[in-house]
Amino acid sequence: FFSLPKGPTKAPTPAPPFRRVDIALGCSYVGDIDVRGLLHASGGSSSEHPATLVLRGISVRDDGNLDDVTEYKVPQENPDSSSPIVFEASAQSVSIPHAESMLHADCDGEEVNCEISPYSFQRPGKGPCHTSSFMATLQLSGSISIALVLRGPHCSSWEEEHDATLHPKLRIPMSKEGTLLTTVEFQSSSCNTSLHTHLGSSVTLDCHFALAPSSSLSSLEWRRQHQGSGRRLFWYQVGSAGPAAEPKVHVDVVELLGSGDASLSLQGVSVGDEGTYICLVSTPLYQAQHIIQLHVAEPPRVRVIPAVVSFERDVTTTLTCSIAGYYPLDVSVSWTQKTPEDDAEIPLSNARFSSHRQSQDGTYSISSYLSISSATAQAPATYSCHVSHVALAEPISVSTHLKAPEQTGSEGLVGGFIATVIFIVVLFIVLRRK
Repeated sequence: FFSLPKGPTKAPTPAPPFRRVDIALGCSYVGDIDVRGLLHASGGSSSEHPATLVLRGISVRDDGNLDDVTEYKVPQENPDSSSPIVFEASAQSVSIPHAESMLHADCDGEEVNCEISPYSFQRPGKGPCHTSSFMATLQLSGSISIALVLRGPHCSSWEEEHDATLHPKLRIPMSKEGTLLTTVEFQSSSCNTSLHTHLGSSVTLDCHFALAPSSSLSSLEWRRQHQGSGRRLFWYQVGSAGPAAEPKVHVDVVELLGSGDASLSLQGVSVGDEGTYICLVSTPLYQAQHIIQLHVAEPPRVRVIPAVVSFERDVTTTLTCSIAGYYPLDVSVSWTQKTPEDDAEIPLSNARFSSHRQSQDGTYSISSYLSISSATAQAPATYSCHVSHVALAEPISVSTHLKAPEQTGSEGLVGGFIATVIFIVVLFIVLRRK
């Protein structure tokens, strides 16, 4: 037995279809110049030349905003040595990550930094042709990094096609339109090149890759560098018995081999885990690496002792602001005073500070002291300790209260006695005059 739903049911919203588009990125080609003015892989002086990377036929989600997207047209033919170098990259067998972000970067107000450099050059025999591969490094809005290995044409194609022309700068075969036809053989990416986390938390350092069917994974290595020293955290060689990993770190080898997920999980983050992490993916022919900065920050705990101060004549009271358990070291501490007559808090500059102390867990602590003298202090008043730190969204303020002086019992008796004596004297004088 079942009941029919009341009223018409809504069909699930279909996923947006995919469409193949060209993505053109303005780049810089960074290479070296030899004595003949040609760019090559090593030696000589460094040179930077304008370039364009055209990713052909990239599959992106068609969200209805692609009507104005057209096929990229090469701006000119027969380039000379001053023309931008145009790299056409076919990615039919390797998926390009974050393609939508690159396509809509200008509309979204984001910036894509692109740099292309020689990965390898080989010159067979004594011929003028170079066999080449290139590395394209893309940076999106400072948080996403992508590395593409572009395989250029082989010199054998130039030798077979006698009418083919060599590029005037790179000396490799180019198309009739004057572009360099390349194929994406290998891509790797990371979507968090800089991470901030707290002590004791768990964090995942993202690293993914994809290979052309003709290539295969050789190894994965994760390293950490900090303050001039480095060490290997994880190492896996395909075909070996298993990975070698330090405690607290983990890479899912099944996902690594199945989907290209090379991300590193780090458990129980400590101060000692801060540093530069390097994900190095290797194939028999190529390597690509991503650098991820891990920043550890812990907010301070703040308290002021004592919480309430009673005003006493001829007494100097010291307030202590204790700031503990914070990381990194830099911290800002200030004091203010406010009485009922004040419209705003008044900064105080007579505070003293202890030296920084470091705990076993690597966090720091410091104390600030403020002396209050009954000769200069006004009561009632509120004294506040303000603490700013990189781990805090806004400063912490903790206050103590200076109470107004209260009349004691002995002072009341003396005052009453004096008033009585004065009254008797005045009464006696009045009666005598009568």
